[in-house]
Amino acid sequence: MDRLPIKVRTLTPADVPRWDAFVRACPQATFFHLSAWQGIVEDVLRHRCFFLFAERAGEIIAVLPLAEVRSRLFGHALTSLPFCVYGGVAAADDAGPEAVSALEAEADALARKLGVQHLEYRNLQVRHEDWPRQDLYVTFRKAILPEVEDNMLAIPRKQRAMVRKGIKNGLVGEIDANVDRFFALYADNVRRHGTPALSKRFFQRLKDSFGEACEVLTVTDPAGKPLSSVLSFYFRDEVLPYYAGDDLAARDLAANDFKYWELMRRACERGCKVFDYGRSKVGTGPYSFKKNWGFEPQPLSYEYRLYKRDSVPQNNPMNPKYRAFIALWKRLPLGVANAIGPHIVRNLG
Repeated sequence: MDRLPIKVRTLTPADVPRWDAFVRACPQATFFHLSAWQGIVEDVLRHRCFFLFAERAGEIIAVLPLAEVRSRLFGHALTSLPFCVYGGVAAADDAGPEAVSALEAEADALARKLGVQHLEYRNLQVRHEDWPRQDLYVTFRKAILPEVEDNMLAIPRKQRAMVRKGIKNGLVGEIDANVDRFFALYADNVRRHGTPALSKRFFQRLKDSFGEACEVLTVTDPAGKPLSSVLSFYFRDEVLPYYAGDDLAARDLAANDFKYWELMRRACERGCKVFDYGRSKVGTGPYSFKKNWGFEPQPLSYEYRLYKRDSVPQNNPMNPKYRAFIALWKRLPLGVANAIGPHIVRNLG
């Protein structure tokens, strides 16, 4: 018997509840497929979004969030999804390949209509063997064991010693009601690494949009001085530490190690099953740090359809052409960096 036809539509406010219900139920979907990203990307980052979904008999069977990023410095792209580590089509198990094809055909037509240089899908797994791919990024995901102490013992010995050092130093983990302490640590941290910071408004919008699914954990010394902070997302049975920052004193006090252990401990106690350490660039400090925790890298399949360029774009700090910019940014006063940084970084998602 022939299947009913598939219709591709663009998300409207009336569709939001069933879009999000589909995302939460679909095994292929991630936190970054939720509809709230549309408002965040459009209102705060000022990129036009096209959230597409495939429908059969009035039921959503696949979704594809897209955003158009137009920049004089970094090019013109249609991406699923900027500032999100995962994206691409998320389809129900019984949707069939025609649902994915319908959404990707619509995305291709949209990309050509907009005149972008490339279309990018941030897939977790390979979908198009013959498409150019970005091989720079990996993700780190690992099961959270049911008992807190078993998770401590699962951390490799040297890294576990750093966690225990943080505990011995009397460090305290606190859940913050706002993003103030987090942003101060984050902004100073990224400036020290030569990277423009996103705006404080962006992080407050994340808190406002996702509510209890967006949480800020800040680690202080016994006197209450903030040392390290992480903004995490909770989705289904997963916790995703996503943005982080720390003080210069954090390393000597093992505050970063304690911070991630405290997050893992709390996630275990609330019944989470997966710790998603997130994306890192191969060969960097964060990549090594996560491996030292016993996490194994899993390649991300960022796939590109090229229209007006010959190769995959390299808009990342590993590109040698940005070395002078990074060196200059490290020397900027923090207030200046925070004022102009969001205008630059909004195009680097």
